[in-house]
Amino acid sequence: MAAAPDIEFAGQSESDIRRGADHESFLTHKGMRWLKVSFGLSLVAILGYAFADVSPRPNGGTWYGYILGTIGALLIVWLSLLGVRKRAFTGGRWSLKAWTSAHVYLGLSLIVIATLHTGFQFGWNVHTLAYGLMILVILSGVYGIIAYAILPQELSNNRREMTQGQMIEALAAIDRQLEQAAQPLARGEADLIIAALGQDTFAPGVFARLTGRYRHCLTERSLAELTDRTGDETHERVVALLRKRDGQLEQIRRHLRLKALLEVWLYVHVPLTVALLAALAAHIVSVFYYW
Repeated sequence: MAAAPDIEFAGQSESDIRRGADHESFLTHKGMRWLKVSFGLSLVAILGYAFADVSPRPNGGTWYGYILGTIGALLIVWLSLLGVRKRAFTGGRWSLKAWTSAHVYLGLSLIVIATLHTGFQFGWNVHTLAYGLMILVILSGVYGIIAYAILPQELSNNRREMTQGQMIEALAAIDRQLEQAAQPLARGEADLIIAALGQDTFAPGVFARLTGRYRHCLTERSLAELTDRTGDETHERVVALLRKRDGQLEQIRRHLRLKALLEVWLYVHVPLTVALLAALAAHIVSVFYYW
């Protein structure tokens, strides 16, 4: 996964997050206004379901089910417009922060509204597919919120006031020192260092990036082998530089891992949203076709 220079969450870059750390979060915007609206909407839906005079109990095919289905469908379409909205710079009541707050809390209310719309009737059909995709979209969004709340601070702490470019430059400087320090070593030992320096340390791919596990790191292997050997001052200098290189690699890999964890939810959330819209359209068309 390519590391982007800035991470975005709901239209906010990583730098914006740091600058706005002491300001009101979209989660607490206007005294959690949209949480209250979401709670009220969910409560009305639950009470309506409980007291609706429908036999059998309300489901997607009853008048109350159609009301809930219409509200849910409109909410899903509106929520999917956040990506369009964040490209417009406006303030006031419908600022990006307000829109994002509404997006989060009204999205969570869909769990109640859509579940009641189904009447707890599920099966192997397009209707349940739409419901399942909606739940997955919401869960991926919840992950994004948690990641946004926790990871930027960890990213800042790991960076230690260095940019990604400066981290890589520091690694290159260590490599130059290590290459010179290893020249007096025996052939086999020197080959270990050369192999470590020549290895593409970030090649293992997305899984390694997300987990931080680089199983075939030749720097770690060289460090383990040379540390166990009795050596002179040259060995000690090479081992010290290998430790320094290993530490610098760890910082860079952790930096890329945190960035990947911040980005990865979007690679799930957005495609799932598109799939949800398609399934929702199929659900609506099939309902009216057989109505």
